[in-house]
Amino acid sequence: MTTEENNQRSMRELIDKLSADARELVRAEVSLARAELEEKARRLAAGGALVAAAAVLGLVALGALTATAIIALSNVVSTWLAALIVTVVAGVLAGILLVIGIKLLRRGVPPAPTESVDQMKEDVSWVKARARSGAT
Repeated sequence: MTTEENNQRSMRELIDKLSADARELVRAEVSLARAELEEKARRLAAGGALVAAAAVLGLVALGALTATAIIALSNVVSTWLAALIVTVVAGVLAGILLVIGIKLLRRGVPPAPTESVDQMKEDVSWVKARARSGAT
C-alpha cells in the first residue's frame, strides 16, 4: 500500500467517524429534549392537579362567603337587594380576575425545550466552525 492509499483510507475513516459522531450527537440531543419535555409535563400535571383541587375548595369557600355577605347585608337592606349587590360585586371581581389571568397566560413560559434547543444551536455552530477550519 502506498502512502496515498493510506491517506485516502485514513480520510475515509475520519469521515465515517465524523458521520457516526454526528449521528450520535443528534440522538443524544433528541434524547435530552425528550427528557426535558417529560420533566416539564410532569411538573405541569402536578401543578394542574393542585390548582384544580384548590379551585374546588375555593368555590366552596366562596359560596359560604357569598351566603355570609348576603345575610349580613340583609340586616341593612331587603334580602333580594342584598343578594343583588353581592352578585354584582362578585361579577365585577370575576371580570377583573379574568382579564389579569388572560394577560398572565399570554406571557406564560413556552413549552419548548429551550435548553436543548440552545445546546443544539451551539453544537451546530461548533460543527460549522470545525468544518470551516478543516476546509481552509
